[in-house]
Amino acid sequence: MKTLFINATVLTMDPVIGDLASGQVLVEDSRILAVGEDLPAKDARIIDCQGGILIPGLVNAHMHTWQTALRGVAANWTLLEYFRHVHRGLATLFKPQDIHIASLMGALNQINCGTTTLGDWCHNNPTPAHTDAAIRGLQESGIRALFFHGSPKPDPKPGQPHFSEIPHPRAEIERLLQGPLKDANGKVTLGMAILGPHYSTLEVSLHDFELAREFGLVASMHQGGGPAVSPGAWDVLEEKGLVGPGINIVHGHGLSAAQVDRFCNKGVSFSIAPENEMTQGHGFPVTGLVRRNDGIVSLGVDLESVISGDMFSVARMALGMQRALDNDASRRQTGAIPDTSSIRTREALSWITLDGARALGLDDRIGSLTPGKQADIVLLNTSLLNMQPVHDAVSTVVMQTSLANIDSVMIGGEFLKREGHLLADTTAGTELLCESGRRIYSELLSREQKDTGK
Repeated sequence: MKTLFINATVLTMDPVIGDLASGQVLVEDSRILAVGEDLPAKDARIIDCQGGILIPGLVNAHMHTWQTALRGVAANWTLLEYFRHVHRGLATLFKPQDIHIASLMGALNQINCGTTTLGDWCHNNPTPAHTDAAIRGLQESGIRALFFHGSPKPDPKPGQPHFSEIPHPRAEIERLLQGPLKDANGKVTLGMAILGPHYSTLEVSLHDFELAREFGLVASMHQGGGPAVSPGAWDVLEEKGLVGPGINIVHGHGLSAAQVDRFCNKGVSFSIAPENEMTQGHGFPVTGLVRRNDGIVSLGVDLESVISGDMFSVARMALGMQRALDNDASRRQTGAIPDTSSIRTREALSWITLDGARALGLDDRIGSLTPGKQADIVLLNTSLLNMQPVHDAVSTVVMQTSLANIDSVMIGGEFLKREGHLLADTTAGTELLCESGRRIYSELLSREQKDTGK
């Protein structure tokens, strides 16, 4: 089946094709067949964009989708409170069905917000049943996702090792690759959410890095948020040649400028969650440090238990925060405001499209409107009051877009949102999500009241 988008401003994010003021995109089955003007329309379904803007589907490179039913619960918590109440509390109360409905509804919300690819960092899967429930939710939603398989972080019971001492389970990686995620070309594929040297022993880090390399999987890890479990472990990992492409560092705090420089030169990617990092106390985002070293900057929502799932808001937060830091540095150094902005809006759009795809190792499939790539496309309705007039299409997209403007979302050639409406029925799912969230949160409160004697 062919679909032809016409009468659109096309922001391809392809460095060769560039932007088209009045362009067309031709899709055949799951792939982009052509981008240009006056494309052949024979046997094609015509989508008249009526002057809207076509962009590649957004990439949310880092989010814990299993927390969808906890929206807003952690909005006033620092990172330390989050660790205590979520990992040692709320997370322990999840049943497989809670993981399933959170993953399904969280992914549907991402599609509604214009995200077509999700880096889903699932680290609340104490049993294979929890893991399979999360994967099933993603698959049912229709989203494209790199499912980062992680491990829970509760307080150990007497006689149990601390989570930092537990290597990533090889058997589970093998099971997933032979079972629910065996299709390497499917919409949902496998990555590893490992502890990394900041949250594990050196022995565990070496095991996990080597395991990811053995299976050719992207290894993603949190970096920062308090003292490192294994100071100096990054040096050992570098010496053994384990730091390079396929390594994805989330947040990135606690690394020296020299380390970031080396990591960027080695092809390491960074996934930054600017709004959540500043809210919870991680520190200022490392966006500027990574980009000064020509590194790969990608962005993520991180926690819907804290902030909204809208990637345009995340991009604006990252852009505004880094511009503020750069402007402040200029004032301190020269006593004056810079002559021009340090970062252009096009770069911010790349962070949530092409660079996000690069961070997830999917840039050969997605991230730009390039012939041969998957047809992951978002149509923005610019006729609404908040986007008129359009003087600079890129800046309008980055700085003005809201949920109301996301007209249509296509993933792999299939429309999942059309004319402002999700095509999935979310009524029953929303009710289940609310029931799940209420039960989990009330059980935590009851437990804490019992523990404190109140």
